[in-house]
Amino acid sequence: MATDGATGRTTDGGGPELRVLRRDDWDKWYDNLLRAFGGVGESAEEREFWNSLTEFDRSLGAWDGDDCVGSAGAFRFRLTVPGGASVPAAGVTMVGVAATHRRRGVLTSMMRRQLDDVRSWGEPLAVLWASEPAIYGRFGYAVGAYHINAEIDTSQVRLSVPDGTDDVRLRYAAPADVLDACEAVYAQLVPRRPGMLARQPGWERLSLLDPESERDGASPLQCVVASRDGEVTGYARFRVRLGWGPTGHNGTVVLEDLDALDPATDAALWRFLFGIDLTTTLTARGRPVDEAWQYMVSDIRRCRPRLRDQLHVRLVDVGTALAARTYQAPVDVVLEVEDAFCPWNAGRWRLTGNAKGASCERTEDAAELVLGVRELGAAYLGGVSLAALAAAGRVREVREGALTEASLGFGSVVAPWTAHGF
Repeated sequence: MATDGATGRTTDGGGPELRVLRRDDWDKWYDNLLRAFGGVGESAEEREFWNSLTEFDRSLGAWDGDDCVGSAGAFRFRLTVPGGASVPAAGVTMVGVAATHRRRGVLTSMMRRQLDDVRSWGEPLAVLWASEPAIYGRFGYAVGAYHINAEIDTSQVRLSVPDGTDDVRLRYAAPADVLDACEAVYAQLVPRRPGMLARQPGWERLSLLDPESERDGASPLQCVVASRDGEVTGYARFRVRLGWGPTGHNGTVVLEDLDALDPATDAALWRFLFGIDLTTTLTARGRPVDEAWQYMVSDIRRCRPRLRDQLHVRLVDVGTALAARTYQAPVDVVLEVEDAFCPWNAGRWRLTGNAKGASCERTEDAAELVLGVRELGAAYLGGVSLAALAAAGRVREVREGALTEASLGFGSVVAPWTAHGF
């Protein structure tokens, strides 16, 4: 396979041509993506939004003549890692291959080119949300953050709220009118939790997209803003779907976003959602696995929490990525890393770090832990234990005690979570 540096085209001697996306090719490129995800059309507003965010110089298309048969993009993001640092990360997105061109190596060629590009851009991490999780493991990605979905029976479940909850003032507001205030709350939360993405210009509009086709019979988007002492401290965006049964109302509140700067605000917003008239169910999707409401409810079984994979993580530059985060317990360990798809990562690395900082350098010292780049990706944000991976046979301890030391160091007090998709 060869790449023409002048045109950005990649050829493999007869397969589809791989090239950087041109602006006048966007419609065909995006239509291929929609078709790969079932062919359901989007509103003009949604289409314009994604066109405006597309980073053409970081997007690839596979072309068979005039037909686009593959697509892949990589947004510029900054990702919070344990310790609070904001690290450059490629947000892999818009990946799709036409059904007519499956099993021809199109996806592999795009992933190969993309990871080479990410490395050349100096971004040590690549992250994605996977429509099919089984696909990306062979390219070195692993689940590094999970979330939970819940269907809460608010007719039976009660909340026990912390002191100060009654001091929080709530008011309805049009979502667009309070967008800046909500974004200010979000920005304050970004450094607090691994996996959070600093909002790049234009992405704030994502939360306001409200096509009727995605409401499933629910109301237009509603918003409630919370404040204390005159300062906005949180917000919730939601929809309401009314329903009636033999015994009366059985409506549903569909939570879209909820962010809060303190426990009292968080509790006030959840209490509000539990108490909306004519509803008996609160649907909450994509919430952090350690979110506080789970410990305020009277009956967790009636909340039906379900765990699901969220952010998939790929270390593109092992040394830079491991040195960018901190470690909650001191660690000094030699890692032998296996990485067939990005061989520049393979070999031995000495990781030394603590809560103040870290270094990770090449070494000739004997290996103390042996693991693949996928295992590093799983453990990187602190939500997956290296000890658990070792129990699954995916990490091998060479020096006694190295596994315990590294597992404690890699952990995070706060579970990783990503607030918005891409």
